[in-house]
Amino acid sequence: MKVLEGKTVILGVCGGIAAYKAAELCRLLVQEGATVRVIMTAGATEFITPLTFSTLAGQPALTAIFGAGSGGPLTHIDLANKADLFLVAPATANILAKLATGLADDLLSTTALAVNCPTLVAPAMNVNMYAKAAVQENLATLKRHGWGIIEPEEGFLACGTTGKGRLASLERIVAACRRALAPQDYRDLVVLVTAGGTREPLDPVRYIGNYSSGKMGYALARAAWERGARVTLITASPLPPPPEVEVVRVQTAAEMLAALEERFTGADIVLKAAAVADFRPVARAAQKIKKGQQGELIIHLEPTVDILACLSRMKERQILVGFAAETEDLLANAGQKLRDKQLDLIVANDVTRPGAGFGSETNIVTFLFPGGRKEELPQLPKLEVAHRILDAVTTLSRFPGRRTGPEREE
Repeated sequence: MKVLEGKTVILGVCGGIAAYKAAELCRLLVQEGATVRVIMTAGATEFITPLTFSTLAGQPALTAIFGAGSGGPLTHIDLANKADLFLVAPATANILAKLATGLADDLLSTTALAVNCPTLVAPAMNVNMYAKAAVQENLATLKRHGWGIIEPEEGFLACGTTGKGRLASLERIVAACRRALAPQDYRDLVVLVTAGGTREPLDPVRYIGNYSSGKMGYALARAAWERGARVTLITASPLPPPPEVEVVRVQTAAEMLAALEERFTGADIVLKAAAVADFRPVARAAQKIKKGQQGELIIHLEPTVDILACLSRMKERQILVGFAAETEDLLANAGQKLRDKQLDLIVANDVTRPGAGFGSETNIVTFLFPGGRKEELPQLPKLEVAHRILDAVTTLSRFPGRRTGPEREE
């Protein structure tokens, strides 16, 4: 799902030191397929030139209501009518005050009053300025008026101080743009996602595991959040977490099950994409096993806990989606797992196929549903596969969005 492809995004750039980051943000939005129209305040042109944005966006950067740099006296109306998303990044204290009170004295603020599309601001300023009551009240007003606030981050600021006020990461800003335009069919649903390959310790430095990178699970967490879900990612992968998603880090199958059991009752949907180790050592050595201390090393293994079977027994209203990473007899093995674990859907992939193995950026999957229905997908980027999985879940008769009345718990 290329959420931003073909969409028109107005990017407002204000006069703060973080204005230079807006150039890279512009490039990323264009890379996502958006048409970006940049409006710069007078202060922004002191930090970065309009030519930079004109080059990156492939469209003239606009700087004034009248005269040179305006595009015409009705530019603010023309832009507003074409806009799918209005984003101000970085947003200074000055523009926040204008937007909150309806002041319209430049091209950016007049266009803001004219738009009828999702609106986002990403504040960036000195820590003391950001903490001021007036700024916080303006942000609260904007939130009441329906603006999305991409909160700044904490860190070292250009003014030499450390605190909250640094522009949100560009990854977070782009993710917020995607969420603003994505279908919100998962709004307020609680989604649990598992990811990565679990590790069963052999001694303090070695473990039994697998090659799973966790990328598919991370893509699912990101896609579910973009579509409005409240997402918890339970992961055995060291990958950096997706923006705005609660992350619980685990290592073993037992730890993953414990984390799931703790949250399962309140969940609507569980997407168990983790590759859980099937066996663990019967005994874990207290110290590192030395190669020279013995000849042949025999490791006694025992089965790990069957997480899907446990969740299936606990299932009441939850939708449970499993994954089958196979090397042979893909459909037969996945179908057996679907039936044995009483799943609502299973996503099967042959990890020996190029473009579908562990660690790849793409995947090739087949959906199997109870009753025999199946759907095959071509090779796609994992984020696109994630959205296709979420699409498939919405077709299930028990999908929460399909329920009305007493069946749906609030």
